[in-house]
Amino acid sequence: MVRPRMFDEEQAVDAAMRVFWASGYEATSTQALCTATGLGRSSIYNTFTSKRTLFDRALHRYFETTGATQLALIQREDLPIRERVRRILWNAVEPAPGDPPGCLAINTAVELGPTHPELVELLNTDHAPKLAALAEAIRTAQAAGEVDAARDPAALADYTFVVLGGLRVAARRGATSASQISVIEAALQAF
Repeated sequence: MVRPRMFDEEQAVDAAMRVFWASGYEATSTQALCTATGLGRSSIYNTFTSKRTLFDRALHRYFETTGATQLALIQREDLPIRERVRRILWNAVEPAPGDPPGCLAINTAVELGPTHPELVELLNTDHAPKLAALAEAIRTAQAAGEVDAARDPAALADYTFVVLGGLRVAARRGATSASQISVIEAALQAF
């Protein structure tokens, strides 16, 4: 007879997500996952079958939470586009409490992208709707006179996310808030 699980699988995925986010895939040991989730090795492997499967679940959880929050911010029509972009970028300076510095998606692209093209495809699939939504929000802002109509909305959207990626990498290396704020102020001049 199979024993019922005595743990919340989704909480375990959340805990694993934070470990992978903070340490990366390769540097995360099974013991670190056991410590973070409160599960034994057998529970981890019986539930998730492998470290990679747990990582994939954690990456999807990251998309569901962080990506959804970012998309909701992009789509907030009650805020001027410049404020939406500022808030997107500010997240790199002041992440949510308990979040590791940086970005699990960017960390994954840097660490695993060169050898795991399926992960790059997954990252691009997650990123595409946010990029398209921001370009559309910029087009709307251009029509309202908030942004110079001569600017390319797709290029501005891409620029915003490239700056965000740079800020998140800088956060991982311990950049000061002051240096990141100056980058944000410079980036907002494009709007």
